[in-house]
Amino acid sequence: MPPRDEQDYETRRQQIIDGALAVFASKGFEKATNKDIARAAKIGSPGLIYHYFKDKSDLFKQVLQERALILQLLNHPEELMDKPPREALTMFGTALIKTAENQTAMSLLKLLLGEAIRHPAVGEMFVKVGPGRGLDLLRRYLSSQMDAGKLRHMDPGIAARCFVGPFVAYILTQEVFVLPDSKSLNPDAMIASAVEIFLQGMET
Repeated sequence: MPPRDEQDYETRRQQIIDGALAVFASKGFEKATNKDIARAAKIGSPGLIYHYFKDKSDLFKQVLQERALILQLLNHPEELMDKPPREALTMFGTALIKTAENQTAMSLLKLLLGEAIRHPAVGEMFVKVGPGRGLDLLRRYLSSQMDAGKLRHMDPGIAARCFVGPFVAYILTQEVFVLPDSKSLNPDAMIASAVEIFLQGMET
């Protein structure tokens, strides 16, 4: 068991992350202030945030990495790389869908999409933390499976986008461009179908 001081430190750190997630989701990155975050986290002083995080950008990155399931998977790539294609792709798809089921995380994503258009630096930071790393991990995994003879050879970057595309469409039609049948779709069936269709075209 970690010492009490370490426990208290981590508890407060998580408290700040939760407060920051709520503020980023409601105000976006640019408009969020340390005062807002401190109030949401129920800590006394905005300056206390700097005891746990270097700056707002560092806090933003930690919020994404610790509150988005897909990014938790990216932080432990070995959990994916050694698994057979069906299992690994199911894990990847599940992480995408489960992240989308977190409504606070989805609110943050919606705001980020708008901010990325108005403030390219925010979009660049988001890509480095999330989508860029995710596609790179999937590209490397698919490439390794192609080299092992388990998947047919093609551009792994294109293959990664072909796999992720249906999940992006699913999430957008659930949360942004809602279609009449969106809420009746079963997420587990979506994951299984996307994996099956992809593998039918890729397995040797």
